[in-house]
Amino acid sequence: MKNKIMLITYADSFGKNLKELKEMLDTHFDREIGSVHILPFFPSSGDRGFAPLTYEEVDPAFGTWEDVAAIAEKRELMFDFMVNHLSRQSREFKDFVQNHDASPYKDMFIRFKDFWPGGAPTKEQVDQLNKRKNHAPCERIAFADGTFEDIWCTFSEEQMDLNLESGLTWEFIERSLRFLMDHGASMVRLDAFAFATKKLGTSCFFVEPEMWDCMERVAGVLGERDIPMLPEIHDHYKIQLKIAEHGYPIYDFALPVLVLHTLYSGNCKRLKHWFSICPKDMYTTLDTHDGIGTVDVEDLLTEEELQNVICQTEKYGANFKMDFSAKAKDKPVVYQINCTYYSALGEDDQAYLLSRAIQFFAPGIPQVYYMGLLAGENDYELMRRTDFPRNISRHNYDAGEIEEAVKKPVVQKLCKLMRLRNEFPAFDGEVAVSDLPDHLLEITRESNGVKAVLWADLATKEFKIRCSGLDNGNDYDWE
Repeated sequence: MKNKIMLITYADSFGKNLKELKEMLDTHFDREIGSVHILPFFPSSGDRGFAPLTYEEVDPAFGTWEDVAAIAEKRELMFDFMVNHLSRQSREFKDFVQNHDASPYKDMFIRFKDFWPGGAPTKEQVDQLNKRKNHAPCERIAFADGTFEDIWCTFSEEQMDLNLESGLTWEFIERSLRFLMDHGASMVRLDAFAFATKKLGTSCFFVEPEMWDCMERVAGVLGERDIPMLPEIHDHYKIQLKIAEHGYPIYDFALPVLVLHTLYSGNCKRLKHWFSICPKDMYTTLDTHDGIGTVDVEDLLTEEELQNVICQTEKYGANFKMDFSAKAKDKPVVYQINCTYYSALGEDDQAYLLSRAIQFFAPGIPQVYYMGLLAGENDYELMRRTDFPRNISRHNYDAGEIEEAVKKPVVQKLCKLMRLRNEFPAFDGEVAVSDLPDHLLEITRESNGVKAVLWADLATKEFKIRCSGLDNGNDYDWE
């Protein structure tokens, strides 16, 4: 993938469909956005696209494969692949419900009666699981023959977990991946992969060595076209380090909370420590469709420091997704902060621009969520109307709203920063962080004698960027 900023957006959030998405990018962000992560645009029965019925169709509400190809003419594209699950409304699962044990797809899904000795997990086994529910991760399915079974379901009731012990499942996975490669994927995001391998006596989360076998098999298919894979996982940062050691790029999901802590406290000690140990082959984020993860900074921040971040975002209107896994111990803990990044910084333009400057100078390729691109505020009306807390940061912009948003001074300055990050050659090189007092931050990017230096006073949020070393001698400052 090119070392340029990637936009994260739904197919109908940056314009009402894929055609309008292309038009908005070409019209307003031609130099600012080098690639696009189009969140699942396949027919889906839930979780805003993450319960796919198939990977071989574009949801007609969004457009066609020709519309996808039109975007790919100018920008690299990342697609999602949900290796953990498939829609309850998929052809395969509906056939299983209709024909039960006579279905050719009966082994594609995980049946509790076959997985657990005795047919069901004990309380101790349920408590051991890393889960997103406060009960056993299953759905009671009524079959056409009048019988009932519990089928493994980690996430919503529409997302039925796939059985990776089945050859038929792998036939489906490999066929789907090859189809995506044939239709414009420059990179594939492996969504929720850490839940995909299940094994008795474990948390059924990132089970080793089986997890590495799964990743290697997916990467092997993508490798037929030299397509990179980006594994998506929210967990302790050492898991990310381990993934990097196996040669895969990672998400820098620690950065969002570390930057909030840095700007709230006026102290960059924790951030500088992360920069000293983090991998370099990363995709950095401040905001995504999934909110701001907290588990990713465990042991990078103290419990008190993390709680201070949580409390401050709550003052700025955030809500929270809770963790019900065994790691949560005696009570659920905050797993995710739901809030736009602009609102999480008190809708302070200067603090927000500094947060993006830090992201753009950090190691890795930056990703910017569509609401972050437009400095979007929390959408409380959408959240209340849909009764879905995550929708606080999922406003759908029509073309007219985008045309107004790009006029905002904060967005215009952000675009200037983005052009610098995409086009100045220093960002193709190394990263160095100066040893200064912890209320000051200085990050240098350098390549072949060309330098870009970010200097920030965290107490005042004032910052400047000094660019130098071009052959034409035209050094300049960004303030």
